[in-house]
Amino acid sequence: MTDPAPTALPPSSPASSIAAPRRPDWRFCWSHPAHAIALGFGSGLSRIAPGTVGTLWAWVAFLVLQRWLSESAMGWLILVSLPVGWWACTRAARDLGIADPGAVVWDEVVAFWIVLWLVTPAGLWLQCVAFVLFRVFDAAKPGPVGWADARYKPAPGAAPNWPRAGFGILFDDLVAAFCTLLVMALFRVW
Repeated sequence: MTDPAPTALPPSSPASSIAAPRRPDWRFCWSHPAHAIALGFGSGLSRIAPGTVGTLWAWVAFLVLQRWLSESAMGWLILVSLPVGWWACTRAARDLGIADPGAVVWDEVVAFWIVLWLVTPAGLWLQCVAFVLFRVFDAAKPGPVGWADARYKPAPGAAPNWPRAGFGILFDDLVAAFCTLLVMALFRVW
């Protein structure tokens, strides 16, 4: 007797967590609200440096939102963006079959919003410094950022715990934001 042909598993089944990874595209981005959020409304689809493009999108979005939102309203938006981002990053990563996909840039967006919100009012020069510092910490992952990045990654060959992986996507960027703010504060003191 032969085994029956395998059937497709629904996305919520545990075995689907080991599905073959896929590359996101515009169709994927707009197929679910979580995908659109996690992919920074398409900014994460850049084939070159999606994290940098996502951070640039965050910068522009912050400048636009700043025109209509008070400082406290921006703080509330950031606060709400954290759990929404956790949900969106978790869902997009699971649907892509990758624990920390490069196209998921909401982590850069919300972390850089925090940096800009806390350094505001700041001129263009100081915002550029914040951008460069944040990108260096996020890309190079020195010290605590590297620790935060590795902390929530699944073991090689293990199926990801998707909510944990989704939190991990955000966590290292929040640590990068903290490091950016720390360096900027030390520079101001010095």
